[in-house]
Amino acid sequence: MTDLTAPTEPPSLSTLTLERQAIDALLALQHLIDDYTPEHESRVANLALRIGRQLRLNDTQLETLYLAARVHDIGKVNIPLEILNKPGKLSDAEFALIKTHAQASYDVLNRIAFTLPVAEIVYTHHEYLDGSGYPRGLRGEQIRLESRILTVADIVESMSEDRPYRKSLGLEAALTEIRRLRGTRLDPLAVDACLQLSGDDGATAWQQESVQSATL
Repeated sequence: MTDLTAPTEPPSLSTLTLERQAIDALLALQHLIDDYTPEHESRVANLALRIGRQLRLNDTQLETLYLAARVHDIGKVNIPLEILNKPGKLSDAEFALIKTHAQASYDVLNRIAFTLPVAEIVYTHHEYLDGSGYPRGLRGEQIRLESRILTVADIVESMSEDRPYRKSLGLEAALTEIRRLRGTRLDPLAVDACLQLSGDDGATAWQQESVQSATL
């Protein structure tokens, strides 16, 4: 007869599964505060993943990129919604507060013992090749490729989708913007991959695809 009082080994979970669950927990908390931002993050993650596949990143890089993209704006939980959703031009002080989300995101994610560089990718997704980005003014190869891809995906999604404070500017306007910034602020390979996706109806696919279906 089985001894039901005998100690049993706890079920083992892979490290990657635990890391994915940590991301899910952060997103669940974010949804309690602000529905728009995690939905934006989901769409950006889908597009970033497609760009990464277009560039033939390996499986580890794709996993890292996708996890980071899903929570790249997690630090915005520290910013009042009336500023995040404010229509019209932000004051200098308000914009400075918005910019703190990159550091805040890093501080949150760096408390989780990720085996993948999720926190660093999120930390640098507002850095530009020419050093004009924030928060550290990094340049070129100082910025991880995954971050450079995330930056392109973030710009395209932000411009082409409705925001709480304005209507969509349109996909073509977003693609024109990344063409303009190609090679100066934005990684040319990431821009070209994004443009290739938009040319073969990839834009429609990433806009409609759910986070749940964007599996590696």
